[in-house]
Amino acid sequence: QVQLVESGGGLVQAGGSLRLSCAASGRSFRNYIMGWFRQAPGKEREFVAAISWSGISTYYADSVKGRFTISTDNAKNTVYLQMNNLKPEDTAVYYCAAGDGSMGWVRSSRYDYWGQGTQVTVSS
Repeated sequence: QVQLVESGGGLVQAGGSLRLSCAASGRSFRNYIMGWFRQAPGKEREFVAAISWSGISTYYADSVKGRFTISTDNAKNTVYLQMNNLKPEDTAVYYCAAGDGSMGWVRSSRYDYWGQGTQVTVSS
């Protein structure tokens, strides 16, 4: 069974940092795109960042460019999201996703597998 398990969420002050991890298992993710999405209460799920499993290509939402960095560690089957200079508006449940094919970056429908999410809360 394919599983994506997020960890690393928590409570942090504005301006602080967190690193989220997504442990992937159950299949080879070679040629996959790995993405991070987030959803705040009452709002739509939104794209945050994505990376090819090889690490060659990345893509970021404008709202996080320059603050967040996505990366992979293929030996550990893990994708990371380093979040710096966090803002209260970053507060959300963060989800890891994985998808095959060449259908772009930002649409949730292009991803086949999803984790359960990890809560990030940024205090002002």
